Amino acid sequence: MAGRIRQSDVDEVKARTNIADIVGEHVSLKSAGVGSMKGLCPFHDERSPSFHVRPGLGYYHCFGCGESGDAYTFLQRMDHVSFTEAVERLAGRIGFELHYEDGGQASDHGNRARLLAANQAAAEFFVERLGSPEAEVGRRFLGERGFDAEAARRFGVGFAPKSWDALTGHLKARGFTTDELAASGLVSQGDRGVYDRFRGRLVWPIRDVTGQTVGFGARRLLDDDKGPKYLNTPETAIYHKSQVLYGLDLAKRDIAKTHRVVVVEGYTDVMACHLAGVTTAIATCGTSFGVDHIKVLRRVLGDDSGVGEVVFTFDGDAAGQQAAMRAFGEEQRFAAQTFVAVAPDGLDPCDLRLARGDAAVRTLIDSRTPLFDFVIRHTLARYDLETVEGRVAALRAAAPVVAEIRDPAMRPGYTRELARMLGVELGEVTRAVRSASSRPKQAGERGTQPAASRTEADQAADAPERPFSITQLPGDPATRLERDALQAMLQYPDAVGDELLRHAVDSRFGNPSLAVIRDGIASVLAAPDPAVRVDRVIAEVPAPFAGLVQQLAVAPVPQRVEGELSAYVQAVVSALVDRELLRQKSELLGRLQRTDRTDLAAYGALQRALVEIEAERRSLRAD
Repeated sequence: MAGRIRQSDVDEVKARTNIADIVGEHVSLKSAGVGSMKGLCPFHDERSPSFHVRPGLGYYHCFGCGESGDAYTFLQRMDHVSFTEAVERLAGRIGFELHYEDGGQASDHGNRARLLAANQAAAEFFVERLGSPEAEVGRRFLGERGFDAEAARRFGVGFAPKSWDALTGHLKARGFTTDELAASGLVSQGDRGVYDRFRGRLVWPIRDVTGQTVGFGARRLLDDDKGPKYLNTPETAIYHKSQVLYGLDLAKRDIAKTHRVVVVEGYTDVMACHLAGVTTAIATCGTSFGVDHIKVLRRVLGDDSGVGEVVFTFDGDAAGQQAAMRAFGEEQRFAAQTFVAVAPDGLDPCDLRLARGDAAVRTLIDSRTPLFDFVIRHTLARYDLETVEGRVAALRAAAPVVAEIRDPAMRPGYTRELARMLGVELGEVTRAVRSASSRPKQAGERGTQPAASRTEADQAADAPERPFSITQLPGDPATRLERDALQAMLQYPDAVGDELLRHAVDSRFGNPSLAVIRDGIASVLAAPDPAVRVDRVIAEVPAPFAGLVQQLAVAPVPQRVEGELSAYVQAVVSALVDRELLRQKSELLGRLQRTDRTDLAAYGALQRALVEIEAERRSLRAD
């Protein structure tokens, strides 16, 4: 077993790692000022971004839920790895060789790392076997759907040989144990022992948002295969079907860039869309599109402004219509506008591309229909609008749909459209929509239970205890000045300058919590190496205040232009020092009043001290 990683290596890997690259694999980040970025928090569901990252300092903090940390903490929280595994993963990214205190090497049987390695080795095995004579049936399947060898390579499609244990034997020869293969979902256990889970099937690698293979989806090809049409990896420590989206690793950059995501139903549909130029297509993996998928997509989409688009494509059959209705049930979780795209003849994107070419796929997505419009029409289709009873029932069913349109500017238009489709008076439909808007939701309906109808105990149980946030600090000018000065000192110590820093830490603070952070900076400045760094200040303050240091280090400063930054940080720290000098001046004036004027030495010393303070204030303001 490997020893502890040397601390110098831990620090070096962290210094060489851009935390924005690590966070950016999970969250779409936007500029939030000089040296600051922000996005939707990956640790809790939110509408507007409160998750801030400071690449220059290597820290992140969410002002919504209180999560803070560095690149190691982020990987530990997001990927459920140990600290050692987080260091080893980041070291591997930058090609840095780690050293261990006992001279050993990295353990190669860490749980997550080994499962990922097994899946990657399996993916390579499947790709290699796609070229074998036995895989002709798989190559023919792909060819009949318009996918050539280059397309298969692009998406990592492979073939699982029809063998009891071909993959098992291959991976064991590579050093993987039976327990590791079982834990990765690559093998199953039967009466005859361990055997390959995927046999005689086309195989698609399922990758997480960072591009690591976490599982597989396998398509039945042979007539004697009595298994399901599609067989996926079971739930494992690294594969959770409710959270993974096929193709997201390939689509994430264009999703973040265009603020559009296209949700399709299958692996071949994702391939067809990407090859046709719709490079933001993704799909679920053997499960319905759900809440956890939405959380993942919202972070990548940067879904906070309402300017984005989510386009759902569904088959034209009854199952596809039901899928659209399920998507509508979760629609309000998006800030982006939602649409549905269904080909007139009911073809899915793969069949549409095969029948009519790439342009037809692009046209399908571009001619999308607002999801509300689709749902209203689907709802009305269930009723006989030729009868009074049918029209009344349809109005009762469709009015709540219009009432739940988030954009109030769109509701009147949909109200008029509903009146037209029903052939009834606009006033009657308007009253029905208003009534639906004011009616409390029943159990099972969309939306959340109104807070007023819930007990205080219910609400308290739903509200997790959050760490102290700097947003909870008093809003008086004195406290704001102390907070802003500490932010400047922690984030831009070089711009503040050593002399001004030392004056600032000698200033008295009115807020006791902020005073502890000041003392931590002062302690660092008193060290043989006086360089102010966030990690060094964290090491100096008591543990309960570490989070406060991280928040001050991550919170954006008001200046967004690089050229104005130095002037701002010096000005705000100078204002803190000026306040301290003013306090000292006030104390000296008080002492001067109480001093006997006949005591010329004492009186003169006080006057000279006042002159020095006033000169220092003038110099400070001139700078």
